[in-house]
Amino acid sequence: MNYIGSKYKLTNFIKDTIYSVVGRDLSQKVFCDIFAGTGIVARNFKCEVKKVISNDCEYYSYVLNKNYIENHLEIKNKGNYITELDSLSIKDGGFIYNNYCNGSGSNRQYFSDYNGKKIDTIRQKIEEWKQTKHINDNLYYFLLASLLECADKVANTASVYGAFLKHLKSSAQKELILLPADYDTNNNEHEVYNTDSNILIKQIDGDILYLDPPYNERQYGANYHLLNTIAKYDNFIPQGKTGLRNYNKSKYCSKHSVLNEFENLIEKAKFKYVFLSYNNEGLMSVDDVKKVMSKYGKYDLAMTDYQRFKADKDENRNHKANNTTEYLHILEKK
Repeated sequence: MNYIGSKYKLTNFIKDTIYSVVGRDLSQKVFCDIFAGTGIVARNFKCEVKKVISNDCEYYSYVLNKNYIENHLEIKNKGNYITELDSLSIKDGGFIYNNYCNGSGSNRQYFSDYNGKKIDTIRQKIEEWKQTKHINDNLYYFLLASLLECADKVANTASVYGAFLKHLKSSAQKELILLPADYDTNNNEHEVYNTDSNILIKQIDGDILYLDPPYNERQYGANYHLLNTIAKYDNFIPQGKTGLRNYNKSKYCSKHSVLNEFENLIEKAKFKYVFLSYNNEGLMSVDDVKKVMSKYGKYDLAMTDYQRFKADKDENRNHKANNTTEYLHILEKK
């Protein structure tokens, strides 16, 4: 998934830095990814640690991580369900087509008419199977995560869902093909939450806490609202040109509240090691972060340069550099 702040390209940097501090044997460690997003960092530790705790306040993220993290045993015949869903006869009149496809008269074009109808058809069948107990929760989240991933591939956007394109781009003209969102299997059980990180931190404990909060004022709930709508598939009246739903507003996206929220999290964290991913364009400066973390133990810093997320290179952005500096702030708590 093309995702703002994704750490996919930074995985080796993050893992090597954590290994250098904690050691390479993590088999008895509890690893928490408390701003999980697509869960790419936690996925890379899933088979190395005793348990992963994953959390994000966005529901689409919860769905993805219920599959990629919490699902850890093989699901029998899951491929057959994917095949059946992908071959369903397409129905008219679903929520996505009616509100986010141009042919319905919505004046929104997030998906082609065909793909909007196919998303509706598949989403309705998944929910029907869940309500009739034809599938269990593990299979439900596997199928729903598969739909989210594949719908995102044919979305008619530049990258995020804050706006749609006037004309269908080539990838959006392709037919949605439902493919499995395969996950790593192991014998360890994991936990996935969908709540405020500053509330959850008071209820959990472990060894390694990885933090990847929003860097700037752009809210993930607005940027990925349509993924939440597909995931929840609830009834509401989409607002404005882009069809927004009500969404979470993170205090980490506000210059006025981020430092207080961050320090509260660090203070309450019952983890020996804390690692914070943040970049040089974030609302908190390096000195801000160092000042907070140093209050609670031994502080260190690692950094690397990497290419900017492509949505940030558009002409309407004010950024001049092609690269950003990614910091990994390190705290060993007292």
